[in-house]
Amino acid sequence: MALKSRHLLGIEDLAPETILEILQTAVSLREISQRRIKKVPTLRGRTVINAFFEPSTRTRSSFEIAAKRMGADTINFSTATSSIGKGESLKDTGLTLLAMRPDVIIVRHPQAGAPAYLSRYCTRTHIINGGDGVHAHPTQALLDAMTILDHRESLEGLTVAIVGDISHSRVARSNALLLTRMGAHVRVCGPPTLIPIGFEEYGVDVTYDLPEALREADVVMMLRTQWERQRNEVLFPSIREYFRLYGLDAAKMKGACKDAIIMHPGPINRGVEIDPKLADGPHSVILDQVSNGVALRMALLYLILGEQQETEES
Repeated sequence: MALKSRHLLGIEDLAPETILEILQTAVSLREISQRRIKKVPTLRGRTVINAFFEPSTRTRSSFEIAAKRMGADTINFSTATSSIGKGESLKDTGLTLLAMRPDVIIVRHPQAGAPAYLSRYCTRTHIINGGDGVHAHPTQALLDAMTILDHRESLEGLTVAIVGDISHSRVARSNALLLTRMGAHVRVCGPPTLIPIGFEEYGVDVTYDLPEALREADVVMMLRTQWERQRNEVLFPSIREYFRLYGLDAAKMKGACKDAIIMHPGPINRGVEIDPKLADGPHSVILDQVSNGVALRMALLYLILGEQQETEES
């Protein structure tokens, strides 16, 4: 199966059956990363550009590794050494990259809608949203779903608590869309100052009480407090107060299911949103999320380009 949409801009573009197909493909490709020679020629001759206008460790590295393991050539675009520093606009930067005829451009940008904006100018190139502002991070939501399914038979009927800085989290938005679309019950929790008005429109329950959010939860997804997006606003009294009310520790975790898993998209602020003992403990699947990110992104590149490649070579 190939993706019906030319681009992957958000979870709202994916039907439930498409989501399952992506996840199943990712599981089948995961074993490539366990081989001694971690490479297949599936995307030989294809070019993938990582155009990251924001810092990233996990997303950028995993897309680069995913492309290389599928045999594609990769280029990492850095804003620090680009003409953006000379005043070049996003449109002109995008058109310049498109003129080089890459097959896929992964776009991460601080402004919501930037990947969709660039997709308007694409006639041959595919755009994948690697995170845009506080709007969306579809590949993170997909790899999170993949990780949950490593520990549960289905997403349907699960109770998932998403806790922390909801207002500034594209991860929260994309996960809320995906998980509710797949039949999970989602609760979001955080200080009133960090949950936007109307977030219930995502089909989730909103609470400001952490014990209520964690009650019988199958999955606990903690989010980083995103200082860089808060524009020097004072949104809670202190880090100590934040951790007391909304930080995950062993005592609070007792309210969740005994076999609940703990997730975090990273990077972690240890001692702010989560006790280090839990981040490194037996319930944590945080590093599994990172590993699954490579397989998930391999699957996306294959579904976008792989079948087309096989058709052209036959």
